[in-house]
Amino acid sequence: QAFSQHCPFLMGPIESLPDLVTPDTDIQVTLSIFELASAAGIPCEVDPALVTALAGSRTEGSSPEEDYKVSCLLLVFVAVSLPLLAADPASLYNPELDGHNNNLHCLAKAIAQLSAALFTVHSKNIESHLQEFLLVSRPVP
Repeated sequence: QAFSQHCPFLMGPIESLPDLVTPDTDIQVTLSIFELASAAGIPCEVDPALVTALAGSRTEGSSPEEDYKVSCLLLVFVAVSLPLLAADPASLYNPELDGHNNNLHCLAKAIAQLSAALFTVHSKNIESHLQEFLLVSRPVP
């Protein structure tokens, strides 16, 4: 906020940079833009620090295809676990905490951030994977 007040001529272009990112933009360019925006205090769709951490923690000897499959399986595991988490007594809303005892209210943000970072690392379409996640997590009638 202080930076915006003292240097609006510099903050204006930085604020507009994330709007220029499209799914076709090169991954390194995208990460550079999000890193600059994040350093300036602007919220981003993809957390560049998380992407860097995930990209650096790849398993030695495994192929990128195997890492991608593990990322997809992680989302399937989370989707299948949602009904169990919802049935847990700790998942009830606690007005004293203004949330849930098991922090279930943070799960949606965590899933969105983690999947965005994982599929950015693998240069895949985030939106299509989240749509698949919703299909898998939908309860069976």
